[in-house]
Amino acid sequence: MVRHKNRYMVVQINETGKEEGKLKLKAASLHEAIIQKVQQLHGDFGVAAIRAGFTAKYFNEHTRVAFVRTRRGPHKFVCSAIPCIKSIENRNAVVNILYVGATIRQCFYFLKNYQQEKFDEYCVKLKTDEEKINLKKEMLNFENVLAIL
Repeated sequence: MVRHKNRYMVVQINETGKEEGKLKLKAASLHEAIIQKVQQLHGDFGVAAIRAGFTAKYFNEHTRVAFVRTRRGPHKFVCSAIPCIKSIENRNAVVNILYVGATIRQCFYFLKNYQQEKFDEYCVKLKTDEEKINLKKEMLNFENVLAIL
């Protein structure tokens, strides 16, 4: 029996033209957008290579961060296709890879530190403690991420 190694990517999705508010997307729509772009860039070989073990694991609509899992090796096809995605669910979007890791636990640690830095940036603009508490509750809520660990 052969052990298949995976790569996990932390991806940020921003809708062009809108910078505030929630982004309502499904993980399945991100999955389909990546497959379509791999098909366009790498053809049938690229799609066949990534098909086994490829999933979009998690998407947070508040922070616009998603986890994508793929096998090691074909992850290069996915990494080259993600920045080229221009639309998801007929919405203009910009997709950035924030981190590529070997385990989902390492991606979680990265995401935790990244969200803390973003929270500190946004706190400068807020005036009351109640606004800061509400923002912290939304941004640093990792219950969904912990469920997939």
